[in-house]
Amino acid sequence: MLALLLSTALFAYTPQRNLRLKAMPTASSNTAAMLIQKITDHLNSQNSEYSLSAKALEMGIDGFLKLAATGEVSADKPLTIIDFSLPSSKKRLWTIDPTSGKILHHTWVAHGRNSGGLMAEKFSNTSSSYMSSLGFYRTAETYSGKHGYSLRLDGIEKGVNDRARERAIVIHGAEYANPEFIKKYGRLGRSLGCPALPMSQYEAIIDSIKEDGCLFIYAPNTDYLQASILHNNDRTT
Repeated sequence: MLALLLSTALFAYTPQRNLRLKAMPTASSNTAAMLIQKITDHLNSQNSEYSLSAKALEMGIDGFLKLAATGEVSADKPLTIIDFSLPSSKKRLWTIDPTSGKILHHTWVAHGRNSGGLMAEKFSNTSSSYMSSLGFYRTAETYSGKHGYSLRLDGIEKGVNDRARERAIVIHGAEYANPEFIKKYGRLGRSLGCPALPMSQYEAIIDSIKEDGCLFIYAPNTDYLQASILHNNDRTT
């Protein structure tokens, strides 16, 4: 159980919800290293051309362990990492079993239409920006809407993605997120800011990560790295 591993990183800290995080704990370097090694071994065993960047994995694990330690996300739910350092023509979403390090899902994911074309390069927390938002999210409830079966997301990082729910940033399926779209246009289609998934996979992914799972959306973006409390322990919200 990951909960047992997390005991090395826990200390006196009262779990708080609804985006009220203050200074974050420091994840155990041993716990993080063990989990990163497990995941890396599984990634290498796939011999995939689509490589999760080391920075995205390191930051994803670090933030996940901190959030799991405070009860902000479930330690037993899959960790989902989206790596926007990759183009939309590549598979850039991974769902990972946080105990075994096994890769549960690996697929394409669309970004917001105003974030860029092939690459997601611009990000926003503003309503009607039609951009993606970076950072850590807690997966919430499912519902049936205009895109069918969908998963609501709550942004955990104030000023970075905490308007996700009011912006209706959700995980859903979309025809423009299918590999056939890439064959025709050289990239995926784009959403209004949602991480949209292939129609053949979105339901299974939603079912595996819903309700208190951890989602991390990464890009090598200086503004995010400076703003994130999860990677700047001396900051407060």
